[in-house]
Amino acid sequence: KDIFEDSIAGISLEKAYREFRLDSKKSDTVIVAVLDMRFHINHPDLKGFIWKNIGEIPNNEIDDDYNGYIDDVHGWNFLGNKRGQQAYRANFEYVRIIRKYDSIFKNKNIDSINPKDSIKYKMYIDALKEYDAEKKYVLRRLRVLKYEKVKKNFLEQELSKMFPNKELTIEELSEINTEDELVEKRIKTLINYKKDSLKNEQNIALENRYLDIYLNIDFNERQIIGDNVDDITDTSYGNNIVLADNSENSHTHGIKVAGIIGADRNNNIGIKGITNRVKIMPVAISPYGDEQDKDIALGIRYAVNNGANIINISSSKSFSLNKKWVIEAIQYAEKNDVLVITSAGNEAKNLDVSQNYPNDTNEDNTEIVQNFLKVGATSYDAGENIIHYTSNYGKQSVDIFAPGREIFTTQSNNSYGYNSGTSYSAPIVSGIAALIRSYYPNLTAAEVKQIIM
Repeated sequence: KDIFEDSIAGISLEKAYREFRLDSKKSDTVIVAVLDMRFHINHPDLKGFIWKNIGEIPNNEIDDDYNGYIDDVHGWNFLGNKRGQQAYRANFEYVRIIRKYDSIFKNKNIDSINPKDSIKYKMYIDALKEYDAEKKYVLRRLRVLKYEKVKKNFLEQELSKMFPNKELTIEELSEINTEDELVEKRIKTLINYKKDSLKNEQNIALENRYLDIYLNIDFNERQIIGDNVDDITDTSYGNNIVLADNSENSHTHGIKVAGIIGADRNNNIGIKGITNRVKIMPVAISPYGDEQDKDIALGIRYAVNNGANIINISSSKSFSLNKKWVIEAIQYAEKNDVLVITSAGNEAKNLDVSQNYPNDTNEDNTEIVQNFLKVGATSYDAGENIIHYTSNYGKQSVDIFAPGREIFTTQSNNSYGYNSGTSYSAPIVSGIAALIRSYYPNLTAAEVKQIIM
């Protein structure tokens, strides 16, 4: 939509297609790598636009194109092992930092630390603060949820004594007539608890998962994958399973991102992506939890080496154990004329004073590459609330904003739905970048960034 034509703060895509007659002009096909979760590459709105490695013969267990990855017909999954197992969930990065440095820095102060370790020590202390705050929040949420569950059970027992012949379903509770205001209040409260009962159980399970996995210092997903996560040269891990299944562990994020970029514009179903002059390359690096810097770096290099023109990374985190690996991969992408686009994150933080990774700056916050865009989210209202309320921001750190509120896109199981956040702003910018590069293939990645800015 266009702000002047439609009163909606959109990106004027329909206007661009109409006024520049884009559908009738010749253009190149652009490869966009989606570094994300595994996704449903057979979705009817996407299946014609998935990248295929023409140098690889499917399922012959041979690295036909000598790129280091066996049978990578549609991309690569850095979250699996050779036996086909997947690491669906992972720690937050600050938990990994604590696990790595606890034996070195625990109960020490800055005066007792070797000066050359001061940066690592500060990162460890900041990680501890984040860990303690998050764990307290989760435990507090868990207490509230469990209290609600106990109160529901108590009310059920109390009312079952008053109405022994009723099963106390929502329907039966709604039909009870009583002149006792206190009993009526308890009935209404129990009805509300019953309506929220499933959600309450799901939330309790989610909070427990935080404690058992995301915040668990003893949990390490790399035991499934089997690589040395501290060795960037150890690349012989992962598998070619980029297609998600429909199990409860099935990843659902990547399909939403991919649809925004390139869903079929001509089939009259679902949605229209930004452009169909694309092939989307699935590269799985994102678990539930934080990505490993090693997977981000190798994922970027995989995309570059296999012909990607644009890389979309709709994820971010507040800590980075091996930032250097990721920066070097982004520089490698710059050297090979590949544009890297990332989401700014959804913590409503000012990134000029709070850290957020991946980024394109060195230790003194100086920008060191020209092929990197970090994208914040806008709402559809033009005015003082145009920035989406969850979006991170920052005059220096966030390059540009794009729509990120209630974005309708492809979802798992061949469905569609609304989603909000910077994860959906980034692929809008990636789609625009692909649109530009498809019609103007001689423009460099840095020039495309300048044009978008």
